[in-house]
Amino acid sequence: MPSFTKAELQAALEHYTSVVEECSRSGDWAPFGDLFTEDVHYTEHAYGEMDGRETVRAWIQEVMAPFPHMKFPSEWQAWDEENGAVVIHIKNLLDHPTDPDGEPFWFPNWTRLVYAGDNLWSSEEDIYNPNRDAARVVGAWLKAGGELASEVPSPKH
Repeated sequence: MPSFTKAELQAALEHYTSVVEECSRSGDWAPFGDLFTEDVHYTEHAYGEMDGRETVRAWIQEVMAPFPHMKFPSEWQAWDEENGAVVIHIKNLLDHPTDPDGEPFWFPNWTRLVYAGDNLWSSEEDIYNPNRDAARVVGAWLKAGGELASEVPSPKH
């Protein structure tokens, strides 16, 4: 596994973040797939393990369809230059559906990314508790007036 400087990892994470922010703004999640190597290994604790850029692209488009404008602000980052990795703590965040000044709905997620160079990641693992956190938060958001843009795909347990 190649090592990268903290500056290289920071620049790559800034690129990753800007692509995710644009996907959230536009509601088009196809560009998310372009963040990864062709042979990426992606572990998602609710949906399972995936291999390959196009598999990840198809999955993210399906899983984000009900929430195309969900946001993912980062709370903190931890850098592992020796292993070319970064761990970020993010909020899976839905804006309040009826009150622009209302408290957003969110649950925590820890993501570990392994960098491959050239603004591409060879691995991502998302760690959170979907049964406890995601269901509770999305349920509260729906109760507050949130509306799904499409049906929620079933996780693979």
